[in-house]
Amino acid sequence: MEPSTIQYLLVGILSFNFVFTKLLSWLNINRQDPNIPPTLHGYVDETKLSKTKEYQSANFRFGLLAGSFSYILTVIFVLSGFFGWMDTELRNYTQDPIVLSMVYFAVLYIGSDILGIPFDYYHTFVIEEKFGFNKSSTSTFFMDKLKGYMLSILIGGVLLFVFLWLVHYMGAGFWWQFWIVSALFMILANNFFASLILPLFNKLAPMEEGELKDKIFSYAQSVDFSLDNVFVIDGSKRSSKANAFFSGFGKQKKVVLYDTLISQHSHEELVAVLAHEVGHYKKKHIIWGMLLSVLQTGLILYVLSLMIFSEPLSLALGGQTMAIHLNLVGFTMLFSPLSALLGIGMNVLSRKNEFEADAFAKETYDGGPLAEALKNLSVSNLSKLNPHPWYVFVNYSHPPLLERLDKLEN
Repeated sequence: MEPSTIQYLLVGILSFNFVFTKLLSWLNINRQDPNIPPTLHGYVDETKLSKTKEYQSANFRFGLLAGSFSYILTVIFVLSGFFGWMDTELRNYTQDPIVLSMVYFAVLYIGSDILGIPFDYYHTFVIEEKFGFNKSSTSTFFMDKLKGYMLSILIGGVLLFVFLWLVHYMGAGFWWQFWIVSALFMILANNFFASLILPLFNKLAPMEEGELKDKIFSYAQSVDFSLDNVFVIDGSKRSSKANAFFSGFGKQKKVVLYDTLISQHSHEELVAVLAHEVGHYKKKHIIWGMLLSVLQTGLILYVLSLMIFSEPLSLALGGQTMAIHLNLVGFTMLFSPLSALLGIGMNVLSRKNEFEADAFAKETYDGGPLAEALKNLSVSNLSKLNPHPWYVFVNYSHPPLLERLDKLEN
């Protein structure tokens, strides 16, 4: 394929992705609000519904602005040959292919992040602040950025170096070798995320002794779920939104509750939320999710190996010669349609898993408190009650609230 043809193909893919995602968002935001269902009487009124719509509309407009900026800038970079120009300029400072690629991605990463800071800042300190969600300070915001850079250098830099070394010295067979490396990294990251990475950004402390902890451990024992401790994270440091998650395997597994979740829900609701998380573990959703992610990574690396040494792809981006880093940039664009399809498949599976975890909580504890927790979470987070089915199909990893309540309450 000629470089000019590839260039037009890249612009076409970028344009399709942009139009498709924004069209789905438009359909979702413009879907008419339903009458408040009986199950949500006492939780949602017309005032709350109006505030939810205002919040969703504000996020839609912001997403349209930020997405348009990113789309237009990327298309300009592709058509003008900016990516290739940057490669040519950096070659004045180093000819080592691995060093060149690492410097190239460092400049690209830092540059794109700096361009994104105003958008991130506005979303946090204007939109989230207006609707009462933001609890972060400016110093915390920028400190998170610095810590993110540090992690990218320490972890991302090492992985990138290993990847580039394998590409340059192992040839097309690099894909299965780096697949092994990435699989090991994914397993380790999942196992030690809550112990090593999370504490860099949040305080993670064992739950204090008391009635809630006793109820949690009593439930865990009733379903034969070994639990050494439950941890509380200071999510209120950044947002009033609540959450809970489960990470790790074996002795490294951790159940983590946000302090905002604990402050906003009854003990029965919190145990029901824990029962839902235990359901994911008991149904082996975490292991299967990890396995599918590893397989997906292998597929991506194999497809990448077919075009990583393509000179026309580098030339299409404005390069003067074949460059691994240019081909990686081009690959992310060319692969995005297949990546979107894989994402849809993972979301379909995730929604099925959420229903199964809800059913487990209902069978082993009580569906009522879980339904109450879901109502409170959705209403307090100003979640849309009637998202468009197409938007749900493509983007939702969790089923819509009313569908979950229907299965829990009926």
